[in-house]
Amino acid sequence: MRTRLLGRLTVNTVVAVSVLYTLLPVLWLLLAATKDRDALFSSDLLSFSDFSFGQNLGDLFAMDGGLYGRWYLNSLLYAVLGAAVGALVSVACGYAFDKYRFRHKEKLFGLVLAAVMVPQTVLALPLYLMASEAGLVNTFWAVFVPVLFNPFGVYLGRIFSRGYVPDEVLEAARVDGAGELTTYVRVALRMLGPGLVTVFLFQLTAIWNNFFLPMVMLSDQDLYPVSLGLYQWNSSASVSPEYYPVVIMGSLLAVVPLILAFVLLQRFWRSGLTAGAVK
Repeated sequence: MRTRLLGRLTVNTVVAVSVLYTLLPVLWLLLAATKDRDALFSSDLLSFSDFSFGQNLGDLFAMDGGLYGRWYLNSLLYAVLGAAVGALVSVACGYAFDKYRFRHKEKLFGLVLAAVMVPQTVLALPLYLMASEAGLVNTFWAVFVPVLFNPFGVYLGRIFSRGYVPDEVLEAARVDGAGELTTYVRVALRMLGPGLVTVFLFQLTAIWNNFFLPMVMLSDQDLYPVSLGLYQWNSSASVSPEYYPVVIMGSLLAVVPLILAFVLLQRFWRSGLTAGAVK
């Protein structure tokens, strides 16, 4: 009994430390967003005086002609649309790897697994050269197109297809006269709903936090995502300290879409992570 209690205490301690490690930066960000510039430099974050949340919010959307609003919309477009299309592509590829037989299938899937281990920063320069040859540098497509292809999403798509879509159901649909595309769209894709949401959330997080690729591809501020725009403002804050409060407020607002996505889609996400656990 004593050993069991000690083990439970150890586990609870590790979990509590992990939670604090995760939440304390968010708490600091929330408190810092309510302070003006003088309170930030005096490190007086726990005081309820100098409450400037509304002022900082107004300054954020007024700074540099309202550029932050444009950056926010850009990030939503890159992330939401890119994650939706990317998830559909990844799940479709994973379904094909799972349900169809073709030459060198496992070798090609091995290349997909190898691509999972390649850091995205390594691909930035080749992608830039390819975009330059195609005349896409400093355009929306230079950032949008590369994020549509996710090797890890293809791997997850195959796992979800194996766990959620029985071969017998597909055979029954084919016997009823359904073609391959109809079978996938009307039968398999509905079963792959939880997996599709899971891949979407992973893709959404990766694209929203994407920084290096936009920095390489874009020079027009009107095309910047939030991450790159806040980095530029933070670099200017050493010369113009008035940027500090708006950078903190902008960072706080930048985490809101991800939190909302995970909360609203949590039911599908949790069921998707356990796909195949009892198979």
